[in-house]
Amino acid sequence: MIPTPAPADTANGDDVLRLADADNAALAALLARYGLALERVAADADIPGSFWGDEEAGLVGARLLARPDTPVHSVLHESGHFVCMDGARRDGLDTDAGGDYDEENAVCYLQILLAGELADMGRARMFRDMDAWGYSFRLGSARAWFENDAEDAREWLRRHRLVNDDDTPSWRLRP
Repeated sequence: MIPTPAPADTANGDDVLRLADADNAALAALLARYGLALERVAADADIPGSFWGDEEAGLVGARLLARPDTPVHSVLHESGHFVCMDGARRDGLDTDAGGDYDEENAVCYLQILLAGELADMGRARMFRDMDAWGYSFRLGSARAWFENDAEDAREWLRRHRLVNDDDTPSWRLRP
């Protein structure tokens, strides 16, 4: 699984949950549990630290930057990178989170778990938003991947102590 963002003008991507319509206080509180600060960027500004550009969230150090039109799935995906990368990469973080295939899958799995911690998002909405945005999974949907093909991602997260045995976030960063 390698996520590929859809162009901003696609019809399918228009109905994803955006920062402007989300509970920003709950989202900021969730990110703060990892020592990550949510910083809002003006609606017409470029997003510093955005790897993909457009409305995609950005990472610079322990700051996650987003505009009102940034999808919440993008905020949670980039925060998943912050959690899953090792400390050395986190110390020099600016724009490119890096990581390998296994880590990318773990990030996607974690973003779904984190969505479950937000009343206005939840897992079901995250599955829909990931599919609408163009994340690609060999089983055809985010839900099918998560429920039937993500054991490797789950084990990666457990091995690094980022999730507990009951599939809940441990609220730890990878050392």
